[in-house]
Amino acid sequence: MQARPLGDGFFWVGAQDPDRRLFDNLIPLPHGTSYNAWVVRGSEGTVLVDAVEPHFGPVLFERLASIGAEPDFVVSNHAEQDHSGTLPEVMARFPRARLLTTPKGRDLLTLHLDLPVDRIRTVEDGETISLGNRTLEFLHAPWVHWPETMLTYVRELGLLLPCDLFGSHLSTDQPWASRSGLVMEDARRYFATIMMPFTAQIRKHLARLEAWPCQVIAPSHGPVWDHPEDILEAYRYWVDGGPRNKVVIAWVSMHGSTQRMVEHLVDRLLARDVDVEAFNLSAADLGRVAAATVDAATLVLGTPTVLGGAHPTALHAAMVLGALKPRIRHVAVIGSYAWGGRSTDQLAGLVSGLKAEVLDPVQVRGIPRSEDLAALDALAETIARRHADLTLTPKENA
Repeated sequence: MQARPLGDGFFWVGAQDPDRRLFDNLIPLPHGTSYNAWVVRGSEGTVLVDAVEPHFGPVLFERLASIGAEPDFVVSNHAEQDHSGTLPEVMARFPRARLLTTPKGRDLLTLHLDLPVDRIRTVEDGETISLGNRTLEFLHAPWVHWPETMLTYVRELGLLLPCDLFGSHLSTDQPWASRSGLVMEDARRYFATIMMPFTAQIRKHLARLEAWPCQVIAPSHGPVWDHPEDILEAYRYWVDGGPRNKVVIAWVSMHGSTQRMVEHLVDRLLARDVDVEAFNLSAADLGRVAAATVDAATLVLGTPTVLGGAHPTALHAAMVLGALKPRIRHVAVIGSYAWGGRSTDQLAGLVSGLKAEVLDPVQVRGIPRSEDLAALDALAETIARRHADLTLTPKENA
């Protein structure tokens, strides 16, 4: 396990985890993930930035040993355990090292990992530390995922080490994003499932980063952005771009009635030149569903009624999407029932945090008949009219 040199005095010492298939026991990882850690050497000091998931501690230490790295400083940009879990052993193995983090980071690291406070030095927003011919600069970025998050910048290299920001859950032995075919797709999924709830904070820090010229962005998951404008431009669009003329339909069906409704609605929307991405929730990857909502104008939830309410699979999807807060403008609920239920109210309530307009539902008793299909036609027409009233982003620019 060798450290990988990526620049002048800049090394990757992390770990690949191609077999991991679920993050936080919630988000699917079709391409695994990585836990990136970085060494920066200056003429008068060495720093280790971030660490790895605890299970991969031996990999980290073997890579450090391969270049004889004994850090004077250890930077914790983010206290979540996939980046901090090996810090107790790191600090034990390197007794002269000081751990650098934000004041809130110190609180969380001592809370979760029982790290000794006397080994931790807090850094202020904008503070710098010299490694001789290398200068570390710190930017506090609270609530860019967690309250203690910060970014580390190596001034002379134009190197940004932003931990989770700009990351992608992608395990690959190709270190450079420009040569990794899946990286932008996975970065979009990552934004949708990790970063999307924090768009207001990210918007502010994107503006701050304009003062930090970046030649390389090296996040703590996924490949290194060797053309950083690619991911910066993508984030600007994901944070501030208008929605596309697109509907996401997330649905589940038990005996075919709701599926028939979805198929009819898809046809009617396409006939009105509205793009559609439909996902059968019984088989769909929830990460793909979330990624599709990043630039969608409308979300349609489809469900049969189970024991008086929405299907649990639909409830789960609505709860997750409501928490992720895509910038959806309109929401509709469609589905079937036999004798009654609360599906519409349940699903609309779970996505109420989106602050989207809730369109009239289409609820069908039993199988959809001609009058029910006409109601779906009317829903398609309403959606198309609502989209016509929005400032939409053309498909080719999305």
